[in-house]
Amino acid sequence: MRLQFILSEIGNGLRRNKSMAISVVLVTMVSLFFLGSGLLAQRQVDVAKGYWYDKVQVSIFLCTDRSDSRACPDGAVTDAQRTKVHQDLEDLKPLVKKVYHESSAQAYERFKEQFKGSDIVKNVPKDSMPESFRVQLSDPSKYEVVSSAFVGAPGVETVQDQRKLLDKFFTFLNVLSLSAIGLAAVMVVCAVLLIATTIRQTAFSRRKETGIMRLVGASAFVIHLPFVIETLLATLVGAGLAVGLLWGMVHYGISGFLATNISGDLISFIGVGDVWAIAPWLAAGGGVLSILTSWLTLRRYLRV
Repeated sequence: MRLQFILSEIGNGLRRNKSMAISVVLVTMVSLFFLGSGLLAQRQVDVAKGYWYDKVQVSIFLCTDRSDSRACPDGAVTDAQRTKVHQDLEDLKPLVKKVYHESSAQAYERFKEQFKGSDIVKNVPKDSMPESFRVQLSDPSKYEVVSSAFVGAPGVETVQDQRKLLDKFFTFLNVLSLSAIGLAAVMVVCAVLLIATTIRQTAFSRRKETGIMRLVGASAFVIHLPFVIETLLATLVGAGLAVGLLWGMVHYGISGFLATNISGDLISFIGVGDVWAIAPWLAAGGGVLSILTSWLTLRRYLRV
């Protein structure tokens, strides 16, 4: 009988306070959507880092006749210097995973392919492209070992780490994800305030029912429980809608549009599996937040 009474109170409460329940659903949906977006953005950064950091290379550019750098006082690299650089790279294994030598002619052909159709190709002489050693490291974070070994070495003009260029892009993505999480935190505060206000107004509108329940000897737990469950149900519906929006964003926007329009050789994207991975945490977080907020509000404003 007690369970039937509680369920009846929950149903009556939801029917009487539809607008409040819908407000809780919407603000929860928006809050958890932004929070989920921030978590997915951070996950995308991790996926992209793992994808690119396995592919980035350290480029050791050798001196040419056109080099005006102080590192090349004697002009173009000699055969002996080139051989010495290559041998030193071989000695760094297993830190050095692979070594590719790119001649000046190969570098120019790659340059023409990259800037096909651009007038810039006509203004760049063929012999201005330096030859280089492209070095793939087994651990990209150990770039400094290669840099310290070859910066200033005879015949070497510059040493460039592609990871430094990518770090700027990843920093930008991190800022975006942190901004989304920051906005989500603001929305969570709004959700807490709205839930607390909803509970207060609902308790006031049902003060006669709660008064009767007190008279018949109902405990504080029994009186509070319908309010808490109503708020929890509205929050879980909002969490479900937020997960649905995140799934649509990833399925149609990222896995669908971006993955089919951007070459898979450029970047690896997150998938709907990442949405399902964070979905339980979003639902659990929203549920715990709604229970704590509603229970504390009832203890303060609904004296039993």
